[in-house]
Amino acid sequence: MKFKVKTFNQLTTSELYDILQLRSEVFVVEQNCVYQDIDGKDQKALHILGIKNNKLIAYTRLFKGGDYFDEASIGRVVVKQSERKYGYGHDLMKFSIETIEEKFNTSTIKIGAQTYLQKFYESHGFKKIGKEYIEDGIPHIHMVKE
Repeated sequence: MKFKVKTFNQLTTSELYDILQLRSEVFVVEQNCVYQDIDGKDQKALHILGIKNNKLIAYTRLFKGGDYFDEASIGRVVVKQSERKYGYGHDLMKFSIETIEEKFNTSTIKIGAQTYLQKFYESHGFKKIGKEYIEDGIPHIHMVKE
Protein backbone atom coordinates (compact mmCIF):
# COMPACT_ATOMS: atom_id res chain seq x y z
CA MET A 1 0.00 0.00 0.00
CA LYS A 2 1.19 3.48 -0.86
CA PHE A 3 0.01 6.70 0.74
CA LYS A 4 -1.04 10.01 -0.76
CA VAL A 5 -1.50 13.20 1.28
CA LYS A 6 -3.86 15.78 -0.17
CA THR A 7 -5.79 18.85 0.85
CA PHE A 8 -9.50 18.92 0.01
CA ASN A 9 -8.88 21.12 -3.05
CA GLN A 10 -6.19 18.73 -4.33
CA LEU A 11 -8.57 15.75 -4.35
CA THR A 12 -9.89 14.74 -7.74
CA THR A 13 -13.62 14.13 -8.03
CA SER A 14 -12.87 10.40 -8.43
CA GLU A 15 -10.75 10.37 -5.25
CA LEU A 16 -13.46 12.21 -3.30
CA TYR A 17 -16.07 9.75 -4.59
CA ASP A 18 -13.88 6.79 -3.54
CA ILE A 19 -13.32 8.32 -0.07
CA LEU A 20 -17.03 8.91 0.52
CA GLN A 21 -17.87 5.46 -0.81
CA LEU A 22 -15.35 3.74 1.52
CA ARG A 23 -16.48 5.75 4.54
CA SER A 24 -20.13 4.95 3.79
CA GLU A 25 -19.36 1.27 3.16
CA VAL A 26 -17.77 0.89 6.60
CA PHE A 27 -19.30 3.51 8.90
CA VAL A 28 -22.89 3.42 7.61
CA VAL A 29 -23.47 -0.03 6.06
CA GLU A 30 -21.02 -2.36 7.88
CA GLN A 31 -21.53 -0.73 11.27
CA ASN A 32 -25.25 -0.26 10.62
CA CYS A 33 -25.09 3.36 11.78
CA VAL A 34 -27.19 6.08 10.23
CA TYR A 35 -25.27 9.34 10.63
CA GLN A 36 -24.23 12.40 8.65
CA ASP A 37 -20.74 11.52 7.37
CA ILE A 38 -20.50 14.61 5.19
CA ASP A 39 -20.09 17.03 8.09
CA GLY A 40 -18.52 20.14 6.57
CA LYS A 41 -15.09 19.35 8.04
CA ASP A 42 -13.47 17.68 5.02
CA GLN A 43 -12.55 21.08 3.58
CA LYS A 44 -10.29 21.80 6.59
CA ALA A 45 -8.66 18.35 6.71
CA LEU A 46 -5.57 16.79 5.21
CA HIS A 47 -6.65 13.55 3.58
CA ILE A 48 -4.52 10.40 3.76
CA LEU A 49 -5.34 7.92 1.01
CA GLY A 50 -4.01 4.36 1.22
CA ILE A 51 -3.82 2.97 -2.31
CA LYS A 52 -3.28 -0.69 -3.29
CA ASN A 53 -3.52 -1.89 -6.89
CA ASN A 54 -4.86 1.55 -7.89
CA LYS A 55 -7.78 1.25 -5.45
CA LEU A 56 -8.49 3.17 -2.24
CA ILE A 57 -8.39 0.64 0.61
CA ALA A 58 -7.54 2.86 3.61
CA TYR A 59 -8.15 6.43 4.67
CA THR A 60 -7.87 8.98 7.46
CA ARG A 61 -8.40 12.68 7.72
CA LEU A 62 -6.09 14.88 9.78
CA PHE A 63 -6.74 18.20 11.48
CA LYS A 64 -4.37 20.77 12.87
CA GLY A 65 -5.00 21.98 16.41
CA GLY A 66 -8.09 24.16 16.65
CA ASP A 67 -9.83 22.76 13.56
CA TYR A 68 -11.54 19.87 15.39
CA PHE A 69 -10.10 19.58 18.89
CA ASP A 70 -7.67 21.99 20.54
CA GLU A 71 -4.99 19.41 19.68
CA ALA A 72 -4.19 17.96 16.26
CA SER A 73 -6.49 15.06 15.43
CA ILE A 74 -6.92 11.94 13.33
CA GLY A 75 -10.41 10.93 12.30
CA ARG A 76 -12.46 8.72 9.97
CA VAL A 77 -9.86 5.95 10.33
CA VAL A 78 -11.00 3.26 7.92
CA VAL A 79 -9.64 0.18 6.15
CA LYS A 80 -11.73 -1.75 3.65
CA GLN A 81 -13.05 -4.88 5.38
CA SER A 82 -11.42 -7.31 2.92
CA GLU A 83 -8.00 -5.69 3.53
CA ARG A 84 -7.92 -5.61 7.36
CA LYS A 85 -6.21 -8.98 7.75
CA TYR A 86 -2.96 -7.51 6.35
CA GLY A 87 -2.37 -5.04 9.19
CA TYR A 88 -2.88 -1.98 7.02
CA GLY A 89 -4.62 -0.18 9.88
CA HIS A 90 -1.30 -0.06 11.73
CA ASP A 91 0.51 1.25 8.63
CA LEU A 92 -2.20 3.86 8.19
CA MET A 93 -1.96 5.07 11.80
CA LYS A 94 1.83 5.19 11.74
CA PHE A 95 1.79 7.23 8.53
CA SER A 96 -0.96 9.53 9.85
CA ILE A 97 0.95 10.21 13.08
CA GLU A 98 4.16 10.92 11.14
CA THR A 99 2.28 13.26 8.81
CA ILE A 100 0.83 15.25 11.74
CA GLU A 101 4.31 15.56 13.27
CA GLU A 102 5.75 16.74 9.94
CA LYS A 103 2.95 18.99 8.65
CA PHE A 104 1.59 20.40 11.92
CA ASN A 105 4.84 20.36 13.95
CA THR A 106 3.30 18.64 16.97
CA SER A 107 3.31 15.20 18.54
CA THR A 108 0.18 15.80 20.66
CA ILE A 109 -2.82 14.17 18.99
CA LYS A 110 -6.37 13.70 20.29
CA ILE A 111 -8.89 11.27 18.83
CA GLY A 112 -12.47 10.22 19.44
CA ALA A 113 -12.14 6.45 19.14
CA GLN A 114 -14.72 3.72 19.00
CA THR A 115 -14.32 2.00 22.37
CA TYR A 116 -13.78 -1.47 20.94
CA LEU A 117 -10.61 -0.17 19.22
CA GLN A 118 -8.98 1.09 22.44
CA LYS A 119 -6.19 -1.53 22.41
CA PHE A 120 -5.45 -0.82 18.73
CA TYR A 121 -4.94 2.89 19.46
CA GLU A 122 -2.99 2.14 22.67
CA SER A 123 -0.55 0.19 20.51
CA HIS A 124 0.16 3.52 18.76
CA GLY A 125 0.80 5.42 21.99
CA PHE A 126 -2.68 6.78 22.72
CA LYS A 127 -4.06 6.84 26.26
CA LYS A 128 -7.71 6.98 27.28
CA ILE A 129 -8.90 10.23 28.83
CA GLY A 130 -12.32 10.90 30.32
CA LYS A 131 -15.38 8.69 30.30
CA GLU A 132 -16.97 6.65 27.57
CA TYR A 133 -19.65 8.49 25.57
CA ILE A 134 -22.13 7.58 22.86
CA GLU A 135 -21.75 9.13 19.42
CA ASP A 136 -24.13 8.15 16.64
CA GLY A 137 -25.27 5.18 18.74
CA ILE A 138 -21.73 3.77 19.12
CA PRO A 139 -19.63 3.82 22.35
CA HIS A 140 -16.57 6.10 22.00
CA ILE A 141 -13.71 7.33 24.17
CA HIS A 142 -11.35 10.25 23.85
CA MET A 143 -7.69 9.31 23.64
CA VAL A 144 -4.52 11.42 23.54
CA LYS A 145 -0.99 10.74 22.35
CA GLU A 146 1.70 13.13 23.59
